[in-house]
Amino acid sequence: MTTDHDQAGDCPDDLEFVEEEEAGDEVANKQIMNFPSVMAALKAHQRNAEMLAALPPAVKRRIKALKKIQLEATNIEANFFKEVHDLECKYHRIYVPLYEKRNLIVNGSYEPTEDESQWPSDEEEEELPNALKEKVKIEDTNGKEEEKKDKDEKGIPEFWLTIFKNCSLLNEMVQPHDIPILNHLADIKTICQEQPMSFTLEFHFTPNEYFTNTVLTKEYLMKCTPDEDDPFGFEGPEIFKCTGCTINWNKGKNVTVKTVKKKQKHKSRGVVRVVTKTMQNDSFFNFFTPPTIPEDTKEEDVDEDLRNLLTSDFEIGHYIRERVVPRAVLYFTGEGVEDEDEDFEEEEEDEDDEEDCDSDTNVGEGGKNQEQCKQQ
Repeated sequence: MTTDHDQAGDCPDDLEFVEEEEAGDEVANKQIMNFPSVMAALKAHQRNAEMLAALPPAVKRRIKALKKIQLEATNIEANFFKEVHDLECKYHRIYVPLYEKRNLIVNGSYEPTEDESQWPSDEEEEELPNALKEKVKIEDTNGKEEEKKDKDEKGIPEFWLTIFKNCSLLNEMVQPHDIPILNHLADIKTICQEQPMSFTLEFHFTPNEYFTNTVLTKEYLMKCTPDEDDPFGFEGPEIFKCTGCTINWNKGKNVTVKTVKKKQKHKSRGVVRVVTKTMQNDSFFNFFTPPTIPEDTKEEDVDEDLRNLLTSDFEIGHYIRERVVPRAVLYFTGEGVEDEDEDFEEEEEDEDDEEDCDSDTNVGEGGKNQEQCKQQ
């Protein structure tokens, strides 16, 4: 039976059949071994092991000395990244007043002056073709009746919601029932902390009918120390844990759960019954209840699906901190997204060029194909 706290808003009920599935581990292992990349990696590892085993004792001793030197370099690199993080925190505090002023403008608490609003885009009308200029004039004439209404409009409506829609990574998380709630999102703030190395995302909401919280938080803890079991796998600071917050949903407004009706069939007697359960519903607000891993759990014991889910969560948190919050206006206008698309297209072109080179196995006169690949 669904409790008041777990009641979903307008999420429809689903009718599902309960079925049990058995996974064949042996079949899965055989499929994995059929991947060429896996087989190639295993063969390469075996070749390296055989090569190292065949080395003279004196050479092996020198290799150990080199690894010790490498470990010292890795520890120096870790200190470098720690100082970089401290520097990031220092400059973030310098950025904060700018973000606060942005928030005041977005939410209509401050109206920028004429000087503050000057931007080259205001002069672009002079470069418009005559036909477009006439169209603009007509639209301006028709829009005079709306002028008073425009003046009454405060701030920039749906600023953060538009950013979510423009950013594909965030848009994928948003469901239709999330949109009315995100209309109340007033600001996203970042808090950086040197010790322990971490950052917190704060999502500020105006009063709404969905929950009583004014701020929803997500904290990300980072580590910048080489792993004792794999010190040479260190590549800089990494997020290893995140904690969300409790959302105090109003009765019947929890969009993260849904009521599901399931048909269950008794295996031996064939009797069918319908049961009602409360299940997790797809929603952006699941972002604030990330999965947790017990403190004493070893890396190799973590379920792969859970590991992938946490990795995705870490990437989203890092993306909001590094890209969305600092460049919010560019994501609102779409310019920030366009820049990312251009970078992605360039990477795709480079990959296509490499594939073309790899596929050109028929060498013509004077080895032309090889020469073209070298030029690329």
